[in-house]
Amino acid sequence: MLTSIVCAPGSSPPRASPTAEMSLVAHARRLAAPALRPLRRAAVGARTHGWAPHSRLFVEQEAARWVLAYEARQLERTARALGVELGPPGWARGVGDQAIFHLSQFTLLLHGFERRGNHLGFAWFHGRPGTPGMPEFDACFETMRARHAEIDRVQVTNRAMEELVLGTGVAKEKVHRIPIGIDVEAFPLRDAASRSAARGSLGLPASAFVVGSFQKDGVGWGDGLEPKLIKGPDVLLAVAERLRDRVPELVFLLTGPARGYVRAGLERLGIPYRHALLPDVDALPEAYAAIDVCLVSSRDEGGPRAVLEAMATGVPLVSTRVGQAVDLVRDGENGLLVEIEDVDALVERTASVASAPAEELERTRAAGRRTAEETSYVALRPRWRDLLTGFVALSGPAG
Repeated sequence: MLTSIVCAPGSSPPRASPTAEMSLVAHARRLAAPALRPLRRAAVGARTHGWAPHSRLFVEQEAARWVLAYEARQLERTARALGVELGPPGWARGVGDQAIFHLSQFTLLLHGFERRGNHLGFAWFHGRPGTPGMPEFDACFETMRARHAEIDRVQVTNRAMEELVLGTGVAKEKVHRIPIGIDVEAFPLRDAASRSAARGSLGLPASAFVVGSFQKDGVGWGDGLEPKLIKGPDVLLAVAERLRDRVPELVFLLTGPARGYVRAGLERLGIPYRHALLPDVDALPEAYAAIDVCLVSSRDEGGPRAVLEAMATGVPLVSTRVGQAVDLVRDGENGLLVEIEDVDALVERTASVASAPAEELERTRAAGRRTAEETSYVALRPRWRDLLTGFVALSGPAG
């Protein structure tokens, strides 16, 4: 049975959870922060004394790697293209009278914050209050309701989160809907040659129907044996069980950390799978080249990134109606949408891809690629210019 773990070419098997180690480092730093704060502020203040107000942008994120580190890199690239000067990494917690943008509301709203003359902004990808097992969602929402006047910019990735954030009372002009973009050059359309090479590299049978599931769906950054239910890993397994009897030579390809719950479930069901341990998001294009369909079974999402990654690479997408999938997917044209927790529909739509004629798949592939190009990081720069105007000094071109 095909149930082994595959490491990306050129990488070695990871230690017991490097991302967990990074999270522990971040936690330790937060514990030490109160004692070190005065020293940090004094040191940074001495170096920034001559800076003009709000002349530098600092992009803040948690120490854990994977998606947010990638998004931070893309935002910094966009900011530079718009003529924004970036502040040195690590200085944000000591700086004053500048612009600080957090890649998640959690890094700002969960820990208490002081403005110190800074313009403050953050991305609110997901986090609906009242979600079972997610008290941090409620805490952020309540803090935002109480202190929204102190927040200068909020990026939301989809219409549902826009409505939720506006419900805190924040001024509408502070909220900007900018989807999670895609680097279309890094995620090229797959072809027969790249498919064959990817399957060989990842140890996948050439004749198999491979379902890709690239969501982190376990709690924490360790093995992920406890399911993160908003990501729908239980739904994914229910779909897999039904597909086993519908699709010959079914194989699942998993990526991302904390996939232990799904791996254990697939082993219990006797469904072959590979779990590719990729070093970072930059290695994902090979995984997309290897699959026949990308399956998203989540109950709540800010993106997911998989929507545009699948479209960019020409992989058929089957997704629940979550996050920016609702805004970007035109059902039956550039992807397939089903209701949340609708296992029957997820099975039918995924099985339909396995039997779809080549011309139908080609139409979907072309439409999806157009959507990806229209939502690329470069195409989204005008929206980021709108968000950054008045938040930090800009000197670049209008596009």
